[in-house]
Amino acid sequence: MTPGNNGASTPEDDDPFGYLYADGQANGAQPPSGGYGYPNSVNRVRTVGTRQYGQQAPAAPQQHGAYGRPNAHYAAPETLPGGATAAQQRQPSHGGGRGRGPNTKGLLIGAVAVVAAVVIGIGVAMVSGDDEDKGGGNQADATPTQSQSGEPSPSASSGKAEEEAELPAIDAKALRLEGGASTASDIKGAKADGGIYVAGFNQVGAKVTWTVNGIEEAGTYRLYVRYSIPGVDANATLVVNGKADARPLNMKNFGGLPKGDWEKGWQTTWANVNLNKGTNSIAVACNEGNQCDVILDQLSLAEETGN
Repeated sequence: MTPGNNGASTPEDDDPFGYLYADGQANGAQPPSGGYGYPNSVNRVRTVGTRQYGQQAPAAPQQHGAYGRPNAHYAAPETLPGGATAAQQRQPSHGGGRGRGPNTKGLLIGAVAVVAAVVIGIGVAMVSGDDEDKGGGNQADATPTQSQSGEPSPSASSGKAEEEAELPAIDAKALRLEGGASTASDIKGAKADGGIYVAGFNQVGAKVTWTVNGIEEAGTYRLYVRYSIPGVDANATLVVNGKADARPLNMKNFGGLPKGDWEKGWQTTWANVNLNKGTNSIAVACNEGNQCDVILDQLSLAEETGN
């Protein structure tokens, strides 16, 4: 558009912002009223370059800064009087604002509370378990078991020892002698009272008899016979209550003792016998077929062990 032919004849008609420039003001441009038509707007018109912050900074030549660098005409508010204080006052506090970090203190307190609750629960469970164990032990102790009875019951071995002690035994001098058997004490080592033993048994018909009293219960018992031989095997016939045993009473040289030494020939043999309750008769006889070169010391009874 060329001036004088088309367009506005006045600067304010041609440029609504002409009032801001010196030439526009010279031509009579006036600022619009009403805040450019915005509701509640404030009409604060100021000629460009007239605003000051405390003291006007000296004018500097206009320079266009490089891309990404601040313009030389710009002055930070904190460099101006009163600007540093305002900038410091606008700094967000640690208590709030959009830049606030996570509440680590609260999380730490919560974690400590959880750990404390777990520890307390474990402690309560352990104490309860100990109380239950103690209670159970006391309850078990309240009723004694068979092994905890107030009066100890005799064991099988002690009872057997007492029964064995009650069973009778006899020395050679108390036996009834027949068929040429007699007593002697020349050979040392007999356990009978006075070292007395039965001699003269080495002939057919010789016999010693033991009358046993006080058998409380009928059954099988073990008869022990202590004897001595001159290092040569011997045997005899065992007769119980008038009935001869088909198996001879074995009086072998179990210890392998030297021949001819009677003092070193003392040994013990045994055989099972069936006895009646009460009184029984046990005899050791030298019959035909027996090897009777033997002397007799003691006879005794014991409970059969089953071996």
